[in-house]
Amino acid sequence: MCGIVGYLNFRNGFAPSEDVMRAMLAAIRHRGPDQFGIYLDDFAALGNARLSIIDLDHGQQPMTTADRRYWIVYNGEIFNHRELREELESNGIIVQTQCDTEIFLKLFEKEGPQCLHRLNGQFAVAVWDAREKKLFLARDRLGIRPLYYSFYDNTFVFGSEIKAIASFPGLKLSWDAAALDQIFTGWSCLAPLSPFSEIKQLRPGSYAWLHENGIQEKVYWEPQFDIQDSEFKTDSETDLIEALHDLLLDSVQLRLQADVPVGAYLSGGLDSSLIASLVKENAKGRFDTFSIAFSDTNFDESEHQRRMASLLDTEHQVITVTHEEIRDIFPEVVWHCENPILRTAPAPMFLLSRLVNRSHYKVVLTGEGADEFFAGYDIFKEAKIRAFWAKEPESERRPKLLQRIYPDLQNLARLGPKYLANFFGHGLTDTAIDSYSHSIRWMNTRRAKRFFSRELSEAVEKRSADLASEAELPAAFKHWDILSKAQCLEISTFLSSYLLSSQGDRVGMGNSVEGRYPFLDYRVSEFCSKLPAKFRMRGLRDKYLLRKLGKEILPKDIWDRPKKPYRAPIHRSFFSSERETYVDHILSEGSLEKSGLFNPKAVSMLTGKIKRGLPVGEIDDMALTGLISTQLLHEQYVDGFTAPEPLGAKDDVLICDSRRKVSQN
Repeated sequence: MCGIVGYLNFRNGFAPSEDVMRAMLAAIRHRGPDQFGIYLDDFAALGNARLSIIDLDHGQQPMTTADRRYWIVYNGEIFNHRELREELESNGIIVQTQCDTEIFLKLFEKEGPQCLHRLNGQFAVAVWDAREKKLFLARDRLGIRPLYYSFYDNTFVFGSEIKAIASFPGLKLSWDAAALDQIFTGWSCLAPLSPFSEIKQLRPGSYAWLHENGIQEKVYWEPQFDIQDSEFKTDSETDLIEALHDLLLDSVQLRLQADVPVGAYLSGGLDSSLIASLVKENAKGRFDTFSIAFSDTNFDESEHQRRMASLLDTEHQVITVTHEEIRDIFPEVVWHCENPILRTAPAPMFLLSRLVNRSHYKVVLTGEGADEFFAGYDIFKEAKIRAFWAKEPESERRPKLLQRIYPDLQNLARLGPKYLANFFGHGLTDTAIDSYSHSIRWMNTRRAKRFFSRELSEAVEKRSADLASEAELPAAFKHWDILSKAQCLEISTFLSSYLLSSQGDRVGMGNSVEGRYPFLDYRVSEFCSKLPAKFRMRGLRDKYLLRKLGKEILPKDIWDRPKKPYRAPIHRSFFSSERETYVDHILSEGSLEKSGLFNPKAVSMLTGKIKRGLPVGEIDDMALTGLISTQLLHEQYVDGFTAPEPLGAKDDVLICDSRRKVSQN
């Protein structure tokens, strides 16, 4: 796992420079502190920060082909690289290393962009064609690994993280109102947008060619919930459980490939417990599991974590997170996330990955993706209930089903059936619209925009699009059942842009830890999306087929346990001390007026309410986190970005300059 950076000079832009590359790479040294590599010619500059996991001695980047036409910098893992290596060698192609980067390069040289369909992995890649003077960029199917770019002063700049691009000489960042509108509606902004106007991101499951006439992007994969295409032409539950077990087992085995120790996260729920169980069966030697506990018992699940760790007999390590620790680490977390966030949940995840790093682990397997593809979220139940209710809008019995969802939202659970019917009845019969499944959530979250300044509100009011239309959903979307639509919308608007970013890649790689996701093996995700809906959710029973598999492997109190969403405390964290903190500073009238993003009076009313101990609802909590994270980002990236010190003489840097000999520093 690594980080990549680079830039192209086509029309009298910024000339390729080793000094610039050293500065850009220094900004992402946390992604790959083991080695650094730089390629330079008259047009292109490519860089790599390497986290050594496979073939530790021979995986140095950039790599090139025998004729030195193609040069690659690469961030990620190709989990089926051994199988692909055998195929290449059987065709007479010489492979010199055991590194998956070389496999990617050899396949690309042989097949071009079509090779992407054959890769089972998580990656962001840049390949420079030195002969044709064009750059190839690509991301994995589900967007597990990030890739940003910017057109600046006749120069095309790209990188794994925004901070690398912000380190480019002269490039200044400003807020994108459309992105902020998306974030304060659906928790994240969607590619190609980033929070900053000057920077875009490559879409998940897409690739692009960049040449002097511009950029051409093409989608090569998108989620398809179409059971007609399924290779599993069976309705046998037993056969499907067996097929799922075999797929997951192989997915886990592939993700255990590493020349360094591999651990696993253990939340105490079905998903991570199932993965940890499969890891335990296949891992050789010591196997560590890692968990988050909370001093606030309202969020703590350590009892279930300890039970599962004891059952698996793992070396189990726990970090207990307090309100004050969430507050204190939050600025560093926001620096790594590079996006306004409406939850504090990334903060404990960052602290957990730091524990993993200090335990000398570089790789962990996690359970992300199961909820999206096996229908584990309550929003999917909400969509089914509302669509069922919409068939008889006057029914008094059908809306009572709503009392069976969102048990974690205490205020909602206390409300009576009449209130719930009024709340969830908004747009009830609009079942044909693309955003139907998420319309209540987005309507609710959108209330956080009442804190926007007049200028930002006016900019946002000019927009007419909603998240569903901006997500560029598959063409067949309108023909799917309500559950499939809801799952696809969640995957398209939330999975990559928030869960795998702010709670995944950024908080893990911020501590040089690579997360691997067996449920996001494309074969597993495609298997799930082609299951008849009844095997994903039976009535209101979530993750039906996965629970059936869990029944064969896990104790009942784990596989049968209702899902408890991962959350972290918010207002009690930021206002847990009577002394002044950075929160008071960034939410002060002066700081708010300086950024120009939020209404100081409205913010003051919210903070006053919290300090007086008055009840704080879900939307106020989300708004508070959004306010603090956005204000922090304004100070860190917009008002005065400070680039880290460039790579120096003590760093292991390989320089491949086509204008002179290769050198090592």
